[in-house]
Amino acid sequence: MRDIDKIISELTLEEKAGLCSGADFWHTKAVERLGIPDVMVSDGPHGLRTQDLSGDDPNNSIQAVCFPAACATACSFDRDLLQSMGETLGEECNSVGVSVLLGPAVNIKRSPLCGRNFEYVSEDPYLAGELAASYINGVQSKNAGTSIKHFAANSQEHHRMTCSSDMSERVLREIYLPAFETAVKKSQPWTVMCCYNRINGVYGSENEHTLTEILRDEWGFKGYVMSDWGAVNDRVAGLKAGLDLEMPASGGVNDAKIVEAVKNGELDEAVVDKAVKRILEKVYLYVDAMPEKKPIDIAGDHEKAKEIAKESIVLLKNEGGALPLPAQGLKIAFIGEFAENPRIQGGGSSHINTKTTVSALQAVNDIADVQYAKGYNREENDTDFGLLNEAVELAETCDAVVVFAGLPDSFESEGYDRKHMRMPDCQNELIARVCEVSDNVIVVLHNGAPIEMPWADRVSGIVEAYLCGEAAGEAITDILFGKANPCGKLAETFPKKLSDTPCYLSYPGDVSAPCTEGVFVGYRYYDKKEMDVLFPFGHGLSYTTFEYSDLRLSSDNITDQDTITVSVTVTNTGSCFGKEIVQLYVADNTGFAVRPVKELKGFEKIALDAGESKTVTFTLDKRSFSYYHEELGDWYAPTGKYTVMVGKSSADIQLCAEINVTATVKLPFIAHENTIFDEFLDYPEGKEALDMLLPHVFQGMLGGENFEPEAIRNMVGGMPLRQIRSFGDITDELLYAAIDSLNKNFGGGKWQVPKK
Repeated sequence: MRDIDKIISELTLEEKAGLCSGADFWHTKAVERLGIPDVMVSDGPHGLRTQDLSGDDPNNSIQAVCFPAACATACSFDRDLLQSMGETLGEECNSVGVSVLLGPAVNIKRSPLCGRNFEYVSEDPYLAGELAASYINGVQSKNAGTSIKHFAANSQEHHRMTCSSDMSERVLREIYLPAFETAVKKSQPWTVMCCYNRINGVYGSENEHTLTEILRDEWGFKGYVMSDWGAVNDRVAGLKAGLDLEMPASGGVNDAKIVEAVKNGELDEAVVDKAVKRILEKVYLYVDAMPEKKPIDIAGDHEKAKEIAKESIVLLKNEGGALPLPAQGLKIAFIGEFAENPRIQGGGSSHINTKTTVSALQAVNDIADVQYAKGYNREENDTDFGLLNEAVELAETCDAVVVFAGLPDSFESEGYDRKHMRMPDCQNELIARVCEVSDNVIVVLHNGAPIEMPWADRVSGIVEAYLCGEAAGEAITDILFGKANPCGKLAETFPKKLSDTPCYLSYPGDVSAPCTEGVFVGYRYYDKKEMDVLFPFGHGLSYTTFEYSDLRLSSDNITDQDTITVSVTVTNTGSCFGKEIVQLYVADNTGFAVRPVKELKGFEKIALDAGESKTVTFTLDKRSFSYYHEELGDWYAPTGKYTVMVGKSSADIQLCAEINVTATVKLPFIAHENTIFDEFLDYPEGKEALDMLLPHVFQGMLGGENFEPEAIRNMVGGMPLRQIRSFGDITDELLYAAIDSLNKNFGGGKWQVPKK
């Protein structure tokens, strides 16, 4: 067991400051005289983008397996699958001496335009947190660390290094932080990577509220915080706020600033010691248990990547049973350059150097005989009419046409946002022209984020493959020809058009990125607006069918201190094996606060043979019913009725049950002259004050019998106490006596405000 405190005591101030920044682009610093080693970190999250140490280029990476990106794996809704993927990546880390894999990335998909959405998990924080925790547990079970990123509220690439994500504390807590919170509490990532952007005006790298008050003090994070590459604004302020490690190296500039700040009394050396200790704890955790290096099993991990891809692909549309395709008996065309040259991953820091990409055109040779036409040039927007006409002529002669389409590399990448939601014009034109000559058109999509589909009503089938890694072609053909049954479901909503999106009027902002949509991100917004979408959150079809029955709650009357179990039976009513993702949502019917129509609070993926039934069980606790109450500074579940919903997607709820929750936590309340009657009119503790004031208010307001009692109730409800002076002979003494009565009867100022 290392005595890290002793090691720190032997370090000079300059050495301590040096350990708080990288040695180069990918390594921490070593201190040879004390035997402190350096360790290597590597980009992820869907493979190893690890520097090739045989050269000098920090961006020249080794060959590795490219697994499906998070936009795809999120659609698996499969905790076990993500843990298994993490385990494989952890083993690969061991093979090349990587101590920390930089991922997962769990920033919320606020807008479909974010250029890095392909690397992020979901628009839903519950789903993102659950899958991230499983992935982290998998990687770290192999003694390799993770760095969950980018903490926090980094949901755009436009001006990402300087813009400020501005929002209320409630929005931050309910939407942009929970994925990180779940991962920290369930898996304790070795490190957290801070964001480039500011949060309510304060850079993520020096934000004490997020880095210390929330991350460490509230959630109990035990690892170290590193910067995103180049995210440090003020190094000394960052150390004070809780940023331990600056990456990459600053050429000694910021190290010197740390030393100077300690010497002039601006920075307590104990703060530096604490940062060094956090870093060294993880360095030695890795070094002291470093396994023997073994070569990466490229072939074996490729097969794992293929299985993960098959679990993640989403069947969006299957009109008339167009899929699966028969291996024989139909003349089939594959059209579109993505069929022979698929887009398997996004651009930027997560780009994996893979040599084993298998296209659908290659993979189909083992399944069926198909004909191929290129149709368009992959990286171009304008139509090549020679390629277009050749493809249309082929389509006209075939019984089924599969068009491979999507977004080229130039349309989405780290570093910049998309300008629109459209595919290249040449691809949309190709699909439209093919639909004119064929009534059996299936579209396979390669994209990292939602797209507009002007042809959606004209095609028979749509397969969303997202960016499914190096084995994408094999997985896609297995789905197309029924060798695998699709079981993925969308981890984000596909709106019909860009102007439908929640933040359309405020995204991306400039110096400020105001989150004007509040908590209404993704399906929360579309539900509240009662707006039709192209494909809803949680949607995905199968080659079999499922029936839900027998929804049961362990209790229908609980307090916010209780937990309940929810069970539902699911039956495979079709003719083949399949997997179903059962989704549980909770709706707050109390009317106490403005909240989404429903929110995801549970999901399970189950496998069923034809005719088989299984019972799925969920556990709900206080957090499942709560929203973040800013004045209380905590999560709060109001007293009242809630609906527990179980369904196939956010828009396909199968069964519902009602439950009553009683709050045991009381809310802050202090009465004053501007307290309105609505805040206590229906509450028994307010009876004494009501008896003092209401007769005077009614007498002054009525002026006869012109108002119905309910009208009087509504008029008085919104009236501040001070206003009763205008409606009767009310003295200040009487008014203040009523205010004192309210504060006394509500126990010094705490109770739940009832709502009509």
